[in-house]
Amino acid sequence: MDMNGFDANNVDPAQSREPIPAGWYKAVITESEEKPTKAQTGSYLQMTVEVIDGDQAGRKAFERLNLNNPNATAVEIAQRTLSSICRAVGVMTPRQSADLHDKPFMVKIKVKPARDGYDASNEIAEYTAPNVQTSGSAPASGGSTPPWKK
Repeated sequence: MDMNGFDANNVDPAQSREPIPAGWYKAVITESEEKPTKAQTGSYLQMTVEVIDGDQAGRKAFERLNLNNPNATAVEIAQRTLSSICRAVGVMTPRQSADLHDKPFMVKIKVKPARDGYDASNEIAEYTAPNVQTSGSAPASGGSTPPWKK
């Protein structure tokens, strides 16, 4: 195979595929996109949540909100989660999902154990404002330039 001039000096190496350890982390939403559901009966908002402090900085978790779904319970759960996110980032009436990007908050990440042939994975359990005391340990902040702005 021709490597077409590939230079590993110009590409960051792959990150660990192990789940982020359970705990509280300072994070931001870096991306969001509306995607159709598998059944094509609605859509969900997929958000990329990136840890910005501590030894897990740069690691990502994902949130999927079924905001447009024929299942009313799924929509209610998604709306409650979105309300938690809005409160955590201080944007109570976003006009678009990008209004939630790049605003620091605290996120509680859980590890779902391996099951049914799938590896262990992360699940986002809770969101809160960055200045709210969280139970459990949260990585300490450091540096004057936020990592996601470097």
